[in-house]
Amino acid sequence: MNDTGVRGTAEQVLALAPDEASRRAGSALGTAGPWSGTGAADGVVWGRCEDGGRTPYRTVVDVRGLAYACTCPSRKTPCEHALGLLLLRAADEAAVPDGAEPPGWAARPVRAQGGAVGAPADPEAARRRAERRAARVTAGAEELERRLADLVRGGLAVAGRQGYGSWEETAARMVDAQAPGLAGRVRELGAILASGPGWPVRLLEECALTHLLDRAWLAADRLPAPLAATVRTRVGIPSAAAGTPVRDRWLVLARYDTGDGRLTTRRIWLYGADGGRTALLLSFGAAGRAPALSLPVGAVVDGELTPHAGAGQLRADPGELVPVPGPAAPPPGGPVGAALDAYGRALREDPWLDSWPVTLARVVPARAEYGWQLADADGREALPLTGGDRSRPGLWRLLALSGGAPVTVFGECGHRGFTPLAAWSPDAPAETVPLL
Repeated sequence: MNDTGVRGTAEQVLALAPDEASRRAGSALGTAGPWSGTGAADGVVWGRCEDGGRTPYRTVVDVRGLAYACTCPSRKTPCEHALGLLLLRAADEAAVPDGAEPPGWAARPVRAQGGAVGAPADPEAARRRAERRAARVTAGAEELERRLADLVRGGLAVAGRQGYGSWEETAARMVDAQAPGLAGRVRELGAILASGPGWPVRLLEECALTHLLDRAWLAADRLPAPLAATVRTRVGIPSAAAGTPVRDRWLVLARYDTGDGRLTTRRIWLYGADGGRTALLLSFGAAGRAPALSLPVGAVVDGELTPHAGAGQLRADPGELVPVPGPAAPPPGGPVGAALDAYGRALREDPWLDSWPVTLARVVPARAEYGWQLADADGREALPLTGGDRSRPGLWRLLALSGGAPVTVFGECGHRGFTPLAAWSPDAPAETVPLL
């Protein structure tokens, strides 16, 4: 990729990332906020990044030779700071001015020899790097354990008086320890303090889950391989798409985006019409840009998906997906009780799971005392809908589709309730109606 190509689009920059975790972290750094002293000259781009470390990281990229240098501890090539700098340059030309005088530390980096940029010199070197990172994560987990112990010893009321600042400082230490998953959980703990009535209960629950993750990491060598892979992913060490590829005719069940202003995450749920497997595809876009992967809800595509390692193995990476004609039936559904059982089994394999994909058959949307719910047609069990009475188009679309009669609904079942994503009516069982 030449200089122009790197600058051209965020998608081309993100294609340089070595893994999904790097794409997410780099996208979060693709805005002007954390950067200072940026510039470009003669195909070299440089800048200093405030990313939670004790001192700004110095990042240099040769955009012609695709070589990278950064003072951060990451051993990935390119690291998230190099990706963030290139994304900033792609999004805002003025943010990285051309023709600037490079500082003394911004020497042109040298491309790694042989193969892909940043390819390990040998497996032994890669093993040693992995061991060094694991040691840093372990030190971070031990420090976080002490922080949680102090919190419980001092009482949750003390946490309420301390405010968010102390949690942000702890999160920065987790960043230094190369454990972004732990850093994210720490920031969520700090955000609970301002989440309204009942925050102490929620804080205690999340502290317990964070403690469980810490202890699981510290004992990862004694865990079953799938659970150990899940723990590595949860602390921030990405899993690879290393399973056996699965070929099928995939029905696109749902597609929706979430974002925080810096990174847009697209989730696409698929169902294998022949094999009965449910899979999740993730795609990311930086600085408000839409993710590249886009499959229309209700379409059927033929191709292979490669599962990631870890408990559940729902997430997968797509190969070439080719649209095929003809409708597809929805996934086989069950009653509310079966959905709760499925979520419970998934939690046994991944206690940090927020939700699990399920399909409910013959359920009716109805108003309850606490908000809206989906109830079995026989009225035995019901699941609350997330969002309560909030007016959202998906709820009204579901009500219109049902008209008081039972329908089939696919969605995500979690501890906060059920989020409906797609539905089918008995009159048109092959027509997928998106709800988000």
